[in-house]
Amino acid sequence: MMCGIAGFVNTKTALPGDADAILDRIAGAIRHRGPDDHGYYHDRYAQLAHRRLSIVDLSAAGHQPMTNAAGDLWIVYNGEVFNHADLRPELERAGFRYRGRSDTESILYAYEKYGPDCLSRFRGMFSFAIWDARNRRLFCARDRLGIKPFYYYWDGRLFVFASEIKALLEHPSISAQFNDAVLPEYLAFGYISSDQTLFRNIRKLMPGHHLTLESKANCEPRIERYWDVPDVPGEEGRSDEDWIGECRQRLEETVRMRLMSDVPLGVFLSGGVDSSAIAALMTRMVSGEPVKTFSVGYEETEYSELGYARQVADRLGTDHRETVIGMSDFFNALPKLVWHEDEPIAWPSSVSLYFVSKLARESVTVVLTGEGSDELFAGYARYQRYLSNSKAMAWYGLVPRPLRTAVRTSIAESSLPAASLRRKLQHTFLGRDETIESLHLDNFYCAFSEADQRRLLARPGGPGAPYRSFLQYWDSGRNSSLLSRMLYADQKTYLVELLMKQDQMSMANSLESRVPFLDHTFVEFASRVPARLKLRGEAKYILKRAVDDLLPHEIIYRKKMGFPTPLRSWLMSDGARPLLQKLRSPAGLVSEYLRSDAVEHLIERHTSGQEDATDRIWRLLNLQIWGEMFLTGGRDRILNDPLLSATGGKV
Repeated sequence: MMCGIAGFVNTKTALPGDADAILDRIAGAIRHRGPDDHGYYHDRYAQLAHRRLSIVDLSAAGHQPMTNAAGDLWIVYNGEVFNHADLRPELERAGFRYRGRSDTESILYAYEKYGPDCLSRFRGMFSFAIWDARNRRLFCARDRLGIKPFYYYWDGRLFVFASEIKALLEHPSISAQFNDAVLPEYLAFGYISSDQTLFRNIRKLMPGHHLTLESKANCEPRIERYWDVPDVPGEEGRSDEDWIGECRQRLEETVRMRLMSDVPLGVFLSGGVDSSAIAALMTRMVSGEPVKTFSVGYEETEYSELGYARQVADRLGTDHRETVIGMSDFFNALPKLVWHEDEPIAWPSSVSLYFVSKLARESVTVVLTGEGSDELFAGYARYQRYLSNSKAMAWYGLVPRPLRTAVRTSIAESSLPAASLRRKLQHTFLGRDETIESLHLDNFYCAFSEADQRRLLARPGGPGAPYRSFLQYWDSGRNSSLLSRMLYADQKTYLVELLMKQDQMSMANSLESRVPFLDHTFVEFASRVPARLKLRGEAKYILKRAVDDLLPHEIIYRKKMGFPTPLRSWLMSDGARPLLQKLRSPAGLVSEYLRSDAVEHLIERHTSGQEDATDRIWRLLNLQIWGEMFLTGGRDRILNDPLLSATGGKV
């Protein structure tokens, strides 16, 4: 049941008399997550709200908040537990009587029987809250990988939770304040990997964790981790064919499981191996009408994957639809999408994801996507490059440090075109030092390195501030190979942000998205696969071999594009002047926290072609829009005034 959830608990006193009106405002902020139905529960200490997007069991039996037979447990739930029917016989034998076919009942009854241990039985994506009215206890949980969101506020007295931050801000006790402590991490990565957010005192329940709050004096939320990606070696004695065969079998199982629905389904199709494999398997499993596939591209055809998607759609015989967006479409949608994500948008692909979700919602309510495969099977080029750079640095590190420093300096200060040889050399060991911060993070993740931030920030953060969250997972004590450490750190940081983007952009259109590659049992399998089967001359070797009978060779083995956008050329065009002028404004977060001369220098170097500052300008532009939207009361103006005119958005 793909939905929006919200609620609040007062731990020290009874709720105020206007609590019902407050709950109504909170739920109204996330109406787009559940336009089909809504429901409320309240007692003296707790308020729960639910917005329903009906997917499974469309009857009134799926209405939430839902209670147990005794009427003392109440649940609000967002997600899908795909094995709920398998749980039902055991729960029925235990005496629970079902009223419908909703997976919500299985979650509620499993909690009543097993307590927090119920989470180990669920396969799927979920966030939920269960209020135990008899014991005045709130139990909240989020799925293992972080597919579904859960945000909360706690001040020692009041606990408020919701699927999206904007809902929390509707509570009169919560004000939007900038959490400037995480600004260095945002400038580096574009997102925050810890439980903090850019809003002070608003946090996220981390993937694979649950939270318990006792509604009594001096009680603090108790947060525990119930699952993590296993750190176990693969069985090296197994043959390649055995591993590949198991990969195929498990992928078929997880795709089939995600076809559970009482409403139409489709597939986001990029024409890459991940989404194409899902579309191919789905085509074999679904009878009747052709599978519906959806793609997005840009007016600038060199950045578009539409041709590849059409090739796959023609091969599979799908009912294929596509949408094309231009520069003004892209930038004028940006404020609305920042509002939907609640934080600055990390990657331009959020915009294209929004538009393809809008297209899909015209004909389906559920889509399957290929998200997660790259982080399981080493699909990004940075994995191979870091391994190569690390090996080269092992011998290059023997060169005297002053000479290596001179080489780095000469590359950085070279007059070579930024997008050509200089940029390529800066990504190699010659342009870096041996630390993970330089060789890996600044090289492939960070828009603004720590050194950049010392020049940019009016008040720089402490040493290592941009990297702390990532390094927490990198240095987690795992005994895995270097590739496994890279994948694990990405699964706990980069992937969680990708999943937030996927959820918010699809739910902005009241569309449910499902991610077959991130079934936790498939993730556990992938963690055991030996590194030699992930990178063997090319990325995702095992997956490509597992599906090579489903798709054309040229699709499986084509070079990965990864939702590119024409952002660099757009930001160099005359049409982008209103956007860049926004960064020169004397008001807003950019002017308050960043040195204006450093920002101006960055803009000039980019627009003149001396330097490719696309990622950095994108980071600052989103920060500025977000600040106007949430901190300075400019939401209505920025939502209603286009960033670019229809004529000004041409390159």
